[in-house]
Amino acid sequence: MAQGRLVPARRIDRWLYLAATIVLVDQLSKWLVLAWLQPGDVVYVALFFNWVLTFNPGAAFSFLSDASGWQRWFFTALALAVAAWIVFVLPRHSSDFRLSLALTLILGGAIGNVIDRLRFGAVVDFIQWHVAGLYWPAFNVADSALCIGAALIVWDQFTSRPTHRPAAEPDRPEQS
Repeated sequence: MAQGRLVPARRIDRWLYLAATIVLVDQLSKWLVLAWLQPGDVVYVALFFNWVLTFNPGAAFSFLSDASGWQRWFFTALALAVAAWIVFVLPRHSSDFRLSLALTLILGGAIGNVIDRLRFGAVVDFIQWHVAGLYWPAFNVADSALCIGAALIVWDQFTSRPTHRPAAEPDRPEQS
């Protein structure tokens, strides 16, 4: 029986450490905000930036926040499925820095928000940007990681070179 060459497993531990760090920073920031602010409090930080405390039972931009409660479990299941998929595909792309970083940011952000949904039934948001009386919906560290990860994936798709080239057509003899 022929001996096959052992191929080293692609290491994803550094990416998982980064995802865990994102979750830790996200949860620590939320813990501090929950200890410091009450819902409805607004703390002026700069001309364009406030600290607020809101609970978002929906998704980005409060999508489905007024649904009857099923969205909590839907978004929890969706985030866990995405996280599992990322852990499954990350070893295949661990040497592609930009894509691995993007997937890791999404992984950390998804898990950070899942923890909130399980603990509070909603995501804790507290960062609020505004300009000229126009307010961006409040968000958090996990949301930032998710958005940056998604933007990196889009950027990667537009700037990366194709990895597969179509096979050249074999030369065919001319027919007379």
